[in-house]
Amino acid sequence: SFLITSSSNHNQCSTGEKQNLIPPADAAALLQLCLKGINMKPIFALLSLLLMMAVACSSDSTTDQRDGSNATTVPQGSIAPASTPTPTPQVTARPSDRSGSGKFVDGGSFLQLGSDPPTLDPHLTTDVHSAVYAVEIYGGLMTINKELAIVGDLAETWDVSPDGKTTTFRLNPNAKFHNGRTVTANDVRWSLERATDPQTEAFNASVFLNDIIGAEQKLNGASTEIAGVQVINDRTVTITTDAPKAYFLSKLTYPVSFVLDQANVESGKNWIFEPNGTGPFKLAEYNPGELLRLQRFDDYHLGPAMVDEVEFLISGGNGMLMYENDELHITGIPLTMLEGVLDPSNKLSREVVAAPPRFDVNYFGMNTSEPPFDDVKVRQALNYAIDRQSLASTLLEDLVVPAAGILPPGFPGYNPNLGGYSYDPEKARQLISESKYGDLETLPRITLTLPGSFGATVSPSIEAMLAMWEKTLGLEISILQTEWAIFLQDLHRNRFQMFGGLGWIADYPDPENFLDVLFHSESNNNQSEYTNSQVDILLEQARIELDETARFELYHRAEEMIVNDAPWVPLWHSNGGSVLIKPNVNDYFLFPLVIPKYRYVYFTK
Repeated sequence: SFLITSSSNHNQCSTGEKQNLIPPADAAALLQLCLKGINMKPIFALLSLLLMMAVACSSDSTTDQRDGSNATTVPQGSIAPASTPTPTPQVTARPSDRSGSGKFVDGGSFLQLGSDPPTLDPHLTTDVHSAVYAVEIYGGLMTINKELAIVGDLAETWDVSPDGKTTTFRLNPNAKFHNGRTVTANDVRWSLERATDPQTEAFNASVFLNDIIGAEQKLNGASTEIAGVQVINDRTVTITTDAPKAYFLSKLTYPVSFVLDQANVESGKNWIFEPNGTGPFKLAEYNPGELLRLQRFDDYHLGPAMVDEVEFLISGGNGMLMYENDELHITGIPLTMLEGVLDPSNKLSREVVAAPPRFDVNYFGMNTSEPPFDDVKVRQALNYAIDRQSLASTLLEDLVVPAAGILPPGFPGYNPNLGGYSYDPEKARQLISESKYGDLETLPRITLTLPGSFGATVSPSIEAMLAMWEKTLGLEISILQTEWAIFLQDLHRNRFQMFGGLGWIADYPDPENFLDVLFHSESNNNQSEYTNSQVDILLEQARIELDETARFELYHRAEEMIVNDAPWVPLWHSNGGSVLIKPNVNDYFLFPLVIPKYRYVYFTK
C-alpha cells in the first residue's frame, strides 16, 4: 500500500500553507484540561485553525523480539464472531454538471496544490505523493476504474486457465507509448523483469510480484528472467502464478508492475524527467519545489483526457486565498472556516462538495525485535494508555474515526465487531508491571521517529498522545525527525525502534493489501518485524481461498490475532470532510484510494 504522512491521512487536500502549530507545552496543557473533563470545544477549534486541517479532496494530497507468541492479555471484546463481508462501497461522485446549463469546454488547465514526489520511477514508488503522478503518466496491464472495479488498461482482454494459475493477456492494439510506439508483449516482460532485477532495488516488487513463478528467483539474483512470464506474440503475454490467487489482477494495478519503455529507461539516469509512459498524461514540466505539469496524451488508448493539462503547484501557498483569487480549481477547507463557508449567505457555500472517507489507517509502529517492544505486554500497555475517542472527537473534531483494528470501515473484509483497545490506564500500568521489565526504571529508552525536517513542530495530536503516555505510565518518549524521503528509506530498512506520523492507504480493495502486505513475517513492508506463525498460516490460506466469505473469515481471525499481539498502536481512519471545487469543474471524482482520475475532469461555461 501507499504510505502517507499523518497530515494527509486526515487532511486529504492540503492547503499547502506553512503552518504555525501550537507549541508542545501548550498541547500538553490542553491535554491536561481535556483529561479533567473541561469543555474543550472552543480551545480545540482554535487549535484546529492553527493546524489548518483542510480535508477531503482525494487521496492525492499533500498525504519486538520476534517472539512469535500470542498476546497474554487480550483487548476486551477483540475476539468476536465473523461479520458478514462488507461489499466495496460505490465511490462518491460529483454531479456531472453543477452549472445546470453549462456548455462543454474542450481543453483548459486544471490547477491544484501538490507535493514533490520522492520518485517519478513507478517501479520505485511506495508513497502516495509519488503514486499520484505515477498512475497518470504510466499504466500496466490492469487498472481501477471510477466504480473501483479492476478492469483492463493495456490488456484489452484476458482469460484464466482451468487450474486458475495462468492468465493470458491480449494487449489493446491501440495502446501506445507517449512517443507513438505501440506497446508489445515484450515491453510487458521487460518491465516486469526490470522491476524484479535486484539492481533496480524496487522495494515493493517482492510484495506485489512474488505470486508470479520465478519472480522470487529473479529478485534473489538466482535467475536472469521470470519463468512465469511468457511472450506468445507481439500482442499476447501469459503470466503464471504459484497458485490461484483471487487478488492477483488487483496487484497488477500497482505501479511496480507498470510498463516502461526500455530505450527510454536506458537512455540515462535522468530518464524520469522525460518519461515515455503509456498513461493518459505526459510529464510536460517538473521544477522541484515549484511546479509539476501534466499534459494530455491525445492518443491514449482508453480515450484522451478532456483537459489539456493538470498543473500541481508545489511551491505551496494559502489554499483558500488562492481559490478565491481563481488561482486554484480545488482546495480543502480549514476546519474552523467550514461553518462560515457552509453559511447559505456565503457565495462559496454553493461550491462545497462532501468527500467520502478514504481507505486508510493512521498508526504508531513498534519494532518488535527491539527492547522494550520485544515484550507484548509493553506494546499492549501503550495501546491501553491512549484515549483515541477523546482525541478524535475533541482534538480532531471527528474528522477521524478511532481505529479498533487495521482495516478501515467500509473496506472489503472490515470487521465491525472487532473491539480493539479501550482506554484503560489501570490495565496499562498493570501490563507494564507484569512485563519482563517490571517498571519504568528498567524500561529501555524509547525514541519515536517521525517524518519532518529537523526542529519542525510536532503535530498537536502526536504531542497529546505523548502527554497521555507520560501522564498514564510516566513514560517519556524522545522524538527524532527526518525528511520524508530519508524517513521512507530508513523505514524500509527497519531502522526505527518506534515510528509514527504516517498512515497506510489501500492500493486496491482487498484485505490482503493491508493484512498480508503489512503483517506477514516475510513481507518487506512488515516494518514492525512482527512474526506469528499462526497469523502467517491464516494469511497464506487466504491467499489461495477463492470463496470470498471464507477468505474474509480467515482475514478476520488474522486481524484479531494481530491486534492482540499489538505490533502497532492503531489510531484512526479518515472520516471524510469537505472541499471547494469551482462551479465550472465537472467529474472531479472523490476516490477513497489513489487511482487515475484526471482524464475524467472537464470544464463547462
